[in-house]
Amino acid sequence: MSTAHVVVTVLTIAANAGIAVADFRKADFVLANSAEVHVPPSWLPALGLLKGAGAVGLLLRLLGVPLVGTAAAVGLVAFFVGAIVAHVRARVWHNIAFPGGFLALAVASLALSVT
Repeated sequence: MSTAHVVVTVLTIAANAGIAVADFRKADFVLANSAEVHVPPSWLPALGLLKGAGAVGLLLRLLGVPLVGTAAAVGLVAFFVGAIVAHVRARVWHNIAFPGGFLALAVASLALSVT
């Protein structure tokens, strides 16, 4: 496992764990963003759970369970592609960089896990 893989994966874990907590707490910025892209607040716990599960899966990869980590990275890529689609469908451009950044981290984690 390369240093780049560990660094990128740790960043991806931290970012997703942080945003999962914000989802569970229904932080003001999360509620505002979800309203803009037409995601009901009742979905936030499930979305937070998915992000948290992705973070845990990536951590398991670092701890020696590579298949779980790869599956987690694939899941996070799919999740954030969906987030980008939600932003595009709602024509919300001003903050599309945020799901784009999470997507980039997930893609990088996936790419580094299969090399």
